[in-house]
Amino acid sequence: MDERERLGRRVADLRAKAGWTQQELAERIAVSRVAVSHVESGLSHPGERTVALLAGVFKVEPPELVAGTDYPVAKAERLPPTVARYSEVELQLALCEADLAWVEAGGSGTGDQVLTEWEVRLRRLAGGTEAASVEALAARVRAMIDRRIGEIHRS
Repeated sequence: MDERERLGRRVADLRAKAGWTQQELAERIAVSRVAVSHVESGLSHPGERTVALLAGVFKVEPPELVAGTDYPVAKAERLPPTVARYSEVELQLALCEADLAWVEAGGSGTGDQVLTEWEVRLRRLAGGTEAASVEALAARVRAMIDRRIGEIHRS
């Protein structure tokens, strides 16, 4: 009897730990919810591309994701050893955080322009799967803009 863990069970556990629905995971890796369901239930093994995308969203390397599972050895041998672990939204949020820190620390006279640009950029990002994080940061940007406007009016 094969004692290896099912890859689908591992994916389901990682998804649950992240607090995502099957639909949310599907959107993050650009597959259908049914495809996620089939992987999790063991009806199908994902291709190498999907394993690489899953590994990225779960912030592990592809070989680590499939190690000790029932994933076919021939497919596992074709997996990339590393993948990008952060989404474009995560990158943009980190850049915005850095700019906010710079503005709060008394960045040059372009601080107002930087804040305005971030307000526009965050509005564009707000419709995606990481909307709550984007909206929270957008609220901080708006509060900083309002505070700076208030300071101008008081002086």
